[in-house]
Amino acid sequence: MDLWIIRIFLFIAIVLSGVFVQPFHLNSLSESYHLPLSILLSAVLALLIILAEIRVRALSLKTLIGAAMGSILGIIGASLISLVIGRMRVSLPVETFAQVMVLILMTYVGLVSGATKGEYIDLSALGGIFSERGLRKFQKVLDTSVIIDGRISDICKTGFLEGTLVVPHFVLRELQQIADSADSIKRNRGRRGLDILEKIKGIPGVTVQVMEKDYPDVKEVDLKLIELAKELGGKIVTNDFNLNKVSQLRGVDVLNINELANALKPVVLPGETMKVFILKEGKEYNQGVAYLDDGTMVVVDNARRMIGKTIATQVTSVLQTTAGKMIFGRFPEETEGIPPQRGERRPFEKAGGAAENH
Repeated sequence: MDLWIIRIFLFIAIVLSGVFVQPFHLNSLSESYHLPLSILLSAVLALLIILAEIRVRALSLKTLIGAAMGSILGIIGASLISLVIGRMRVSLPVETFAQVMVLILMTYVGLVSGATKGEYIDLSALGGIFSERGLRKFQKVLDTSVIIDGRISDICKTGFLEGTLVVPHFVLRELQQIADSADSIKRNRGRRGLDILEKIKGIPGVTVQVMEKDYPDVKEVDLKLIELAKELGGKIVTNDFNLNKVSQLRGVDVLNINELANALKPVVLPGETMKVFILKEGKEYNQGVAYLDDGTMVVVDNARRMIGKTIATQVTSVLQTTAGKMIFGRFPEETEGIPPQRGERRPFEKAGGAAENH
């Protein structure tokens, strides 16, 4: 918002300068047209400057340095060619026109060539303020799966991800292909990924850089991500198990969202007391089932009659399965020693043995 305020002030300043100075010579027109045309031309010039500034801000530092170096070399080349043109026996108007055209052409070619090849510049070799040794490690390359997943947006809002989030162009292309799929499920996933990217770009303090870098010789997107992360010296953000393993084998650091979610699950030990809401009946005699906020199942003995209530249960054991973590607890019951009524049956195994049925 502050940047747009500055742009508005710049626009007003340029328009006012055109009104009072009137640098555009409009002698061939009536004086009644001088002021409106000066305002119009000044406004167009201000808009072009602001559009150029917005475009330049989206470019990387390497691209800007490459463009500057290319344009300088183009101007030097144009100056040398102008010396040759000055020694030729041509009329002054032709000589001036040829020198201006050469200057524009050489500057343009140098600017475009330098900007195109700027990604190949190694800024760390320049040292000083151009050293990337302390900055490159903060670059995070986003995978397609982690964008579609959506949790990356919430993590960015918390401020735990610092540095620049790099979105390669081939990832955007894959998202667009998924969004254009004939399958409705894939189409919704692709559109969700594009919406998540827009949401991340709007988060204050988060920088999203779309990189045009591609690797035509590499066909798979996962391998392209690994090559890009190695070149940038950054990390890959993903929730893909296979990409995680391959990246580690290739020496690339990975931030796995699933591992982060598992690490944030509450740690409970046998003997601790925790409050849970009994949601439904368990599969075994007199059991109640509750769930934690992260989806972890809690099986509580003697809690069948407490369905729909929040109780304090004592943890008896914790079981880690391939599907996740299960917690077993016990709710004290005064009638625990009374024999079961007709039609009821006693549990044939303890809470730990009931895990196989869940």
